[in-house]
Amino acid sequence: MSVLCEKCSALCCRYFALPLDNPKTAKEYDDIRWYLCHENVVVFIEKRQWYVGILNKCKHLQDDNRCGIYETRPHICRKYTTDNCDYHGGEYDYAVLFTSAEQLHEYAQKKLKRARARRSKRTGKPAP
Repeated sequence: MSVLCEKCSALCCRYFALPLDNPKTAKEYDDIRWYLCHENVVVFIEKRQWYVGILNKCKHLQDDNRCGIYETRPHICRKYTTDNCDYHGGEYDYAVLFTSAEQLHEYAQKKLKRARARRSKRTGKPAP
C-alpha cells in the first residue's frame, strides 16, 4: 500500500499560516504591510479570510522529508490529514496573494478609496 507522504516533499512542513483580523482601516492595512517587510512571509486572502504565511520549514523535517519527532509530534501535526494535503491540492485556493509590502499598499489604497466613496454616497458628504 502506497502512503501519500512517501511521494511528497513535505509541503505541509515547509510553511504555516495564521489567520489575521481582516483589515478595515489604513492603520490595520499598514500593520499587515509590516509583515511583508520581512523575508519569507506572504499574506493571502482565502474565502474572505486574511492569513499571514510564514515560509519556513519545520526544524524537525529530515533530509528524507520525514518527521524527526513523528512519535512525539505536536497535536496540530497529529490532526493534519491528507484529505486537505498540499500534495494533491493543485492550485491554492486563495483569492489574493501578497508577496511584497508594495503590493499590499496598492491594494489597500484602492480598497480604502472605494470604502470612502461608499460612505460618502451613503452620507451625502464628499469623500476626503
